[in-house]
Amino acid sequence: MEAVLAIIEEDLKNVELQFIKYLQSDVPLISKIAEYVFSSGGKRIRPALLLLSARLCNYNGNRHVPFASVIEFIHTATLLHDDVIDKAQLRRGIASANTLWGNEASVLVGDYLFSKSFSIMVDEGNLDLLRALSNATTTIAEGEVLQLVSMNNLHITQDHYIEVIKNKTAILLATACQAGAILGMVSAEFETALQNFGLELGIAFQLIDDTLDYVSSEEKFGKSIGHDLKEGKITLPLIHTLKNCSPVERAEIATILDKDTLLKADFDRVIGLVQEYGGIEYSIEIARDYISSSKTRLNVFIDSSEKTALCNLADYILTRQR
Repeated sequence: MEAVLAIIEEDLKNVELQFIKYLQSDVPLISKIAEYVFSSGGKRIRPALLLLSARLCNYNGNRHVPFASVIEFIHTATLLHDDVIDKAQLRRGIASANTLWGNEASVLVGDYLFSKSFSIMVDEGNLDLLRALSNATTTIAEGEVLQLVSMNNLHITQDHYIEVIKNKTAILLATACQAGAILGMVSAEFETALQNFGLELGIAFQLIDDTLDYVSSEEKFGKSIGHDLKEGKITLPLIHTLKNCSPVERAEIATILDKDTLLKADFDRVIGLVQEYGGIEYSIEIARDYISSSKTRLNVFIDSSEKTALCNLADYILTRQR
């Protein structure tokens, strides 16, 4: 990952400077919460995708920097809202904003970041980019609602689950890549190739995230382990397990998910079943397939350091620990 980021090091520094500029507000609490969230780290994968995609498409201007900032603003706004919905206490290894300032402030600052994103896009004046990013934010909201109505549904299929994470997570990575293509003014073929690269990479990203919720540690993952299960989110490791386990075991899982409070013994039991039926390995294999497919999308581009960096970034997704 460090080698990938080195190629766009200067651009990423400028993106960070844009954060400082855009986070200034006459309401001190907005700046305080937003600066806290942004200073907590994050690998800036979405801005990196936009910056690398723009360079891959031979873009030579400087508008990629503010749009990379917009991508991260939108992502951070969704995290603030997600943490409220999920009642999360940790984010990136530190206390979540809603834990420190409350749900109301977190939601409102998330709203501010969404609004600020569109203000920046309007100032930049690129209608195609504005259309792509506005469509992405609409799709993200649809994905969140789709996930909400799928909670505790033991009958959810793998196809339905993939549709949820396409909308909720992958679309923003796809749009980050598409934005770089739009800035580079490449043909529809190249724009679509980059968009599909980002979409499949984004699906793999969420697949790995969902496996880490079962097998990582709080220190490595940066947020609570088993949180998806506690919230009733049926992700691929469990979908695969439910498909292959016995009726008695399926009923046992249903009973656990129905509990108001999930005990460690409950989580350990589900983990045991997921491991017994290969749910983790299956999910990682599906993620690997998506990564392999995503890299083939870049075959339309000539070889370059940016193309190599995007492929390396895709490979990193499979090995990340948080």
